Amino acid sequence: MPRLRLETRPYHDAIEANAFNQGLTAGTVTAAQTAEFLGRMYGFVQPYEAALHEHAAAFGPDWQLEQRYRAPLILEDLARLGYPAEPPVCPTMPPLETRAQLLGSMYVLEGSTLGGQVIARQLAAADIAGRSFFAGRAERTGPLWKQFGQLLTEAAATEDADAIVASATLTFQTLAAWLTPQ
Repeated sequence: MPRLRLETRPYHDAIEANAFNQGLTAGTVTAAQTAEFLGRMYGFVQPYEAALHEHAAAFGPDWQLEQRYRAPLILEDLARLGYPAEPPVCPTMPPLETRAQLLGSMYVLEGSTLGGQVIARQLAAADIAGRSFFAGRAERTGPLWKQFGQLLTEAAATEDADAIVASATLTFQTLAAWLTPQ
């Protein structure tokens, strides 16, 4: 975990610097911007979760994968926000075929649950609906993150740590590019 935090910090910071997060920080984010951001997130989260589900047997029951899926929450939020269409899906997902690749991506997506708690509070203060994805696990967020960290640490002892870090880095980079409108 310390190595992942250190080596992926610049890519994590790049995601936090996107226009949606800047609007949140400035207190100027709108419901339309929230819907646009959630639509983009769905386009990344849905194929990631499909790959995770496809390879669920590689993880076992301790990972509690069924509690970690959040794409349906995004669709609920989009409906509340009046999002007009089916969200586009990211066409260039990072490779999600090996356990190490999935672990690296999980680090990014599981970590987003922590920031999501902050975003949910900011959206509530702005009276913007569609916060389910960000609030996601509510009081279970911390314990599930802690459990993920322990499981990841154990898995890294037998997995290719370089591949896990490379996957996390690529996931951050791909997500940052996907969240930045062209």
